[in-house]
Amino acid sequence: MIKIGVVGAAGRMGKTIVSCIDDTDGVALCCGTEASGNPALGQDVGDLAGIGKKNIALHDDLEEMMRTCDAVIDFSTPESSIKTLEAAVVQKKSVVIGTTGLSEAEKGQIQEAAKTIRCVFAPNMSIGVNVLFKVVQDVAKILGDAYDVEIVEAHHKFKKDAPSGTAVHLSELVAEVLQRDLNEVGVYGRKGFSDGRGPKEIGIHTLRAGDIVGEHRVLFGGMGETLEVLHRAQSRETFARGAVRAAQWVAGQPPGLYDMQDVLGLGGK
Repeated sequence: MIKIGVVGAAGRMGKTIVSCIDDTDGVALCCGTEASGNPALGQDVGDLAGIGKKNIALHDDLEEMMRTCDAVIDFSTPESSIKTLEAAVVQKKSVVIGTTGLSEAEKGQIQEAAKTIRCVFAPNMSIGVNVLFKVVQDVAKILGDAYDVEIVEAHHKFKKDAPSGTAVHLSELVAEVLQRDLNEVGVYGRKGFSDGRGPKEIGIHTLRAGDIVGEHRVLFGGMGETLEVLHRAQSRETFARGAVRAAQWVAGQPPGLYDMQDVLGLGGK
């Protein structure tokens, strides 16, 4: 039995993860944390998630969480996730990070930490989205430079980072396959007049509205035809179940940095 702790357990995503842990065989919820001052501190984590009392009080002691669990799942903020990572290194515990919007320096800290602990870090934990990653790479390889590539992502109005980590990763994958420098060809939205679309541009566009859970569309536009690949998430549960699956999988791996392609056996490292 793998004991899992959840950072940000009172948040929208944290509650969903708690619920998914509760109905997954082979894992057990051991604790949940939130930032100091959160009004939910002291409440039962199960009650907060709507799954009934679990006799596990929400607290703010990250070190205590690390002492009692085997793995920690964190979908919080970049600052909080780095604190989780540092605590996991001290206690040599596995960590699954689904937080987006991390800086290159923070991503470097994750890579360094993974030299001594097991870590799954991915821009999107959804199983379907990770299949999308694989499909988009294959399509880009087949179509090559003859087709224009545009990426459109949509999320709820509360999401802080833009474009989404998933859209950024999709653009990176396409650029890698087509041997382009994303810093030179990435176009983030368009406005005004121009001489037309550059032949090697990769467009990335962001929509924020209402309670959209997550939608990612990759459009390959040719002369006379258009091919679109779309993933739409109907609930946060898809991300939560992927994270729990990652926590189970990584427990049997040696220390290192993994992503969901590794977890799902889709041709990762």
